[in-house]
Amino acid sequence: MKEQDFIAHVKVEDDAFRIQTVKEHSVGTALLSESFAAVFGAAAWGKQNGWWHDMGKYTRNSFQPYIRSASGMAVEQKVVNKPDHSSAGAILAKVKLPGYYQPLAYCIAGHHSGLLDWTSSGEANLDRRLSKTDCYQEMLKDAPEEMQEVVASLDQPLVDDFEKEIHQWIRMLFSCLVDADYLDTERFMQPEQANRRGQYDSMETLKDRFDTYMESLTANAPASFINGKRAAILSRCREMGGGLPGFFSLTVPTGGGKTLASMAWALTHAVRYQKDRIVIVIPYTSIIVQTAAVLRNIFGAENVVEHHSNLQRDSNDERSPSLLATENWDAPIIVTTNVQFFESLYACRSSRCRKLHNICNSVVILDEAQMLPVEFLRPVLDILQSLQASFKASILFTTATLPVFSGHIGTGPEAFNGLKTPVTEITSVHDNLFEAFKRVELHWPEPNTTTTSDELADELSGYDSVLCIVNTRKEARELCRRMPEGTLHLSRMMCSAHIMEVIKLIKQKLMNNEPVRVISTQLVEAGVDIDFPVVYRAFAGLDSIIQAAGRCNREGKLNKKGELGQVFVFKFENSILRGLMGKGVNALREMLVVSEGEDLFSPACIAQYFSLFYANCNTFDKAEVKKNLYEGAAEMNFFFATAADRFRLIDDKDSVSILVGYGDGATLLEELKRNGPEFWLLRKLQQYSVSVRKWDFEQLRKQGTVAEYAGIFILEDGRCYDEQAGLVLDGAWVEELLLV
Repeated sequence: MKEQDFIAHVKVEDDAFRIQTVKEHSVGTALLSESFAAVFGAAAWGKQNGWWHDMGKYTRNSFQPYIRSASGMAVEQKVVNKPDHSSAGAILAKVKLPGYYQPLAYCIAGHHSGLLDWTSSGEANLDRRLSKTDCYQEMLKDAPEEMQEVVASLDQPLVDDFEKEIHQWIRMLFSCLVDADYLDTERFMQPEQANRRGQYDSMETLKDRFDTYMESLTANAPASFINGKRAAILSRCREMGGGLPGFFSLTVPTGGGKTLASMAWALTHAVRYQKDRIVIVIPYTSIIVQTAAVLRNIFGAENVVEHHSNLQRDSNDERSPSLLATENWDAPIIVTTNVQFFESLYACRSSRCRKLHNICNSVVILDEAQMLPVEFLRPVLDILQSLQASFKASILFTTATLPVFSGHIGTGPEAFNGLKTPVTEITSVHDNLFEAFKRVELHWPEPNTTTTSDELADELSGYDSVLCIVNTRKEARELCRRMPEGTLHLSRMMCSAHIMEVIKLIKQKLMNNEPVRVISTQLVEAGVDIDFPVVYRAFAGLDSIIQAAGRCNREGKLNKKGELGQVFVFKFENSILRGLMGKGVNALREMLVVSEGEDLFSPACIAQYFSLFYANCNTFDKAEVKKNLYEGAAEMNFFFATAADRFRLIDDKDSVSILVGYGDGATLLEELKRNGPEFWLLRKLQQYSVSVRKWDFEQLRKQGTVAEYAGIFILEDGRCYDEQAGLVLDGAWVEELLLV
C-alpha cells in the first residue's frame, strides 16, 4: 500500500468519500501537541507523542480493513472488530528510546482508553500493552520508515520535585496529546465546529472592560464606611497584582467584596505576566451560578465558561462554543468546582484530562479556600505546588478563614510538609479589616448547657427574621417541623433546583423587608449572599461558625443604627458529632480554653484553630496518592488508573442518585421515559437529583417508590417528595452528617 492509502479518518462530502491519511493526521496532531507542551518546556515530547500516537493505523491487515468497513468505503467486506491501534506506538517508543520511553508509552497507549496502571491483575496495564508484539510487528512491516523515526530531541523533564511532580508532568503531556488529537480530527471531520472555537477577547480587553465596570459600580455606590473599606481592598489588589508569580492569599472578612477584588488582582497579574486565562475554583455549584452570572455580565458570555455537574444545556446547543470550551478550557475565564478541578488533575480518562494543559500559565483563584478537603489535603497542596513551580501558574487563596497551608501540617505518621513556596497575603495587617468589618456580636452557650428542638423552636419563633444552621439533615427536618407555618427549609434532601428556588425566595423576602425564618444545613454558609439580623448556629468548627456569622448583618445595615447583628451558638441535646466535624468541635473547645478572650475572628486565632484541627486528623491522603504516584516515580512505575479511582472528593460509592419530579423536573422525567436518556436531557435533569444512602435507596425500591429507566433511578411516588423539605424516606430522615 502507498502512503496515501493508509487512512486515519473518513468522511462523506458531496456524496463522495474524503480521507485524511495517517501521515496528515500525525503531522497535524504533532504540531498542535508540540505547541501545547511548549508552555511547560516539553515541546519536543509533545511533538514526538503526536508523531507516533497512531502508528498502529499503519496495519494493512488490521486497522485499514476496519476503517474501510466501518466507514462504508468497502461495503463488500465483512464487518471487522476495532483493532488496537495505540499499543504499536508505545512499543515503538520503548524500542527507539529505551532509556526514557515511559512518558511517551503512557500517553500513546492511553490516548483513547486513558492513562494506565503500570501493572495490574487485569488487562488495563501498560506492561501488558507493551508485550503485544503482534500489532507492533505488523506496523513495522507496513509503516513508512520516516514515520518510525525519532523526530525530536527529548530533553530531561523540567519539574521542581521529581518524585511528586513527574506523574503530573506525564499527565500534562497526555493532555496535550489528547487535545491535539481531538482538535486535528475535528478540523478534518467537522471544520465548521472547529471554526467556532477560540473566538475570545484578549486579557487586556477583558481588563479594560472590568475597569470600566468597576468605575461605574463605585461611582454609583452610596458613601459608607463599608464601601470605603471595599474600595481600599480593591485598590490593594490592583497594587499587588504586579507581584512576582507565586502563591497569594486574600483574607477578607465576609462582605468585603473579595469576588470582584480577587478578579482585579487576577486581571492585573495576568496582563503583567502574560497569563493565558483565569481559572476560578469554587466549592459549591450554588456559588458558581451566581459568580458566573456576574462575570458574564462584565466580560460577555462568550468569554466565560461555566463547568460543573449542574450545568444546563438545551437540546439545540450541544455543540455551542461555550459547551465546546468545557471540553478543553481554552476560554480566558473558567468557573468550575473543587471536584471538577482537582479530580481532573488526578484523572486518567482522556476526556477529563484533555483540558489540563490549559491550566498551565494561568491564574488560579481558589475561592472559599477553607473548603479544600482535609482528607485529600496533601495531594491537593502537592498539585498546587506543582502547578506553581513547574507549570507557570499563579495561585490565589480567597477566604475569610484562611487555613494553614505552609510548613509542617498535622502530627504523627500522617504529618506532612505543606507548600514550599511562601504565601503572600495581599491585604495589609495595618488595615485591621476584621475589626473594621465587625458586624456581629457572638454569644457562646453556657458550659454544660444544651437545648432541645422544642426549646430552640420556641426561641426562634420569637424573631420575625432569623436563620438557624444545624449540622445534620435530620436536625434540620425535625426542627423545621416544630416551627410556625411558612418557615423555609434548606438541606440536600432537596434537589438543587428546589434549593436555588428557596434561596431566591429568601433573598426576595429579605430585600423587601418581609419576615422570613429559615432552618438550614451548612449549605448556606459559604458564598450564599443572604443577610439576616439574627443567626443561630449549632456548635461546630470555628470556620463553620465564622462562615455562619457571615450571613448576619452582612451589609452592615444594623451598624448604621448603632447596633450589631446577633449570632447565637447552641448545643443540641444528645447531639454527637463524628468524623471531621467532630474533630472541628474538639479543636474549637481547645481554642475556647486557650484563647483567653481573644477575638476568634482574627487571622491569628483562625490559624491556631486549624493547627489544632489538623493535629486531630487521621489522614491527609485518603486516596493514597503517595503510594500510587510517588513511590514508583524513580522507575516511572505509576498506578494512574488506581489513583484516579481513589481520588474522589465526594465519595458516592455508598450512595445512589434519584431523580425527582420537582417543578419542571416532572416534565423532563416524562420526556426521559418517552425518548430515553439523551445527553442534553440528562444534563438538565442533574439539577433534579437527590443522593441517598444505598440502604435507604433499597428501602424505597422495595416499596415500589423508585423505578429504573435505562439505568437511571426515578422517584415514581410524588408523595415522597415534600414541597417544603424534599425527599421523605418513609418518615425516617437521614442520620449521617451532612458535609455539603
